Amino acid sequence: MISRLSGALIRAMLVVLLIATPSLLLPGVSPDAKQIVALVAIFGAALTIFEYASAYPGLVEFRDAPPFNRIRFVSLFVTVLLLTLVSRGNADATTLTRFVQAVGTLIGIAIDFPYSPVRLVVLMLPQDVSPEHIILVRTAAGLAYLISLLTLAVFLIVLRLKNWPRSNGTFNVWINLPTFDPTAGKDVVQRLERDARFNVVLGFWLPFLTPIAVKGAASLFGSVTLEDPQTLIWTVSAWAFLPASLFMRGIALGKVARMIAEKRRKTYAEQEHTETGTVPAT
Repeated sequence: MISRLSGALIRAMLVVLLIATPSLLLPGVSPDAKQIVALVAIFGAALTIFEYASAYPGLVEFRDAPPFNRIRFVSLFVTVLLLTLVSRGNADATTLTRFVQAVGTLIGIAIDFPYSPVRLVVLMLPQDVSPEHIILVRTAAGLAYLISLLTLAVFLIVLRLKNWPRSNGTFNVWINLPTFDPTAGKDVVQRLERDARFNVVLGFWLPFLTPIAVKGAASLFGSVTLEDPQTLIWTVSAWAFLPASLFMRGIALGKVARMIAEKRRKTYAEQEHTETGTVPAT
């Protein structure tokens, strides 16, 4: 109980740090914005403590199957931190911010080819924005999208090397998939495979569809300029992080489905050999 509570407190502090990073590093943040960030950080910390301090599952998936959520958190934190440094460089340039901006500009130019997600984000902006702002958005989008791709690569490497999720012992579906009801609907393996395919497809297309949807809704809700630094940071971070997270979830659900199917085959084989009185082959 003590170790679980201490782990929950550490995770809560990391969540607070993640949420407060832009307001802490960006200059000229208004007091009202700081109060809103503080409220959101407190809510995030409380939710994290209630989730990880409890022995029963809540909303967070793969809670006891590290490093799934750790990879996602590090990915989001690095994205927010780098985009904050890019935005800070426009108002308070330092050696670090100039370096991040230079690297991000090169990445943005390299990924900004026709029909790429970065190009679609740039085309989402209104026609009257300044060239400097277009470069800033392209730099932020390029950095965020590259981090999302690297996150997927790291997760696939972990799956390959550590044989996740079996590397952590037994896998409890009830705790690690609290929103998944194994007793409802069709066969569990079929439902997991269906959800896995849906998440992978949605994660692949979401970076392309989101800018198109925002551009199409501009006539109803107004154009999105992303001129506010914090709006730029969180919008671009969510645009890159959510598809990568869906992709990871789809891959993880597919792995769990294959693990359950393999366990079934072994169980049926053992029962068959027990009934026939033969020794199962190893």
